[in-house]
Amino acid sequence: MQGLKVTLGLLCLALPLMTFAGDDPSIKGNLRSTIQGAMHQFIKTQSINNELMLFDEKEGKVLRLSLDKLHDGIVKKSSFYVSCADFKDQAGRKIDIDFLVRAKGDDMIATQAIVHSVDGKKRKYHLESM
Repeated sequence: MQGLKVTLGLLCLALPLMTFAGDDPSIKGNLRSTIQGAMHQFIKTQSINNELMLFDEKEGKVLRLSLDKLHDGIVKKSSFYVSCADFKDQAGRKIDIDFLVRAKGDDMIATQAIVHSVDGKKRKYHLESM
């Protein structure tokens, strides 16, 4: 019973840290809005009839995605800012897409969209070497 209490106590301490990891509070103001604007621009320019077409390498097919919402969280990974958005695919699955955003002069440009999770099942990718 004591081990269970210790485990639960550690879990309670870790949960706020896990939530915090999805958003860097030092990314704020104009930088935050510019990053999210770059994501909106990427979605707008890459969409046809309100569908973002994205090749899913793991499934070996093109996904036709409809935007549900952009997430508020933004983090810095390597030389990219990363934020995500929820979409639905042609089969009705919830697809979480991460957008890689980089500075270009005074602007921010979303350079790539990556499938981060499908129906809540996360996929890993690494940006450490970039």
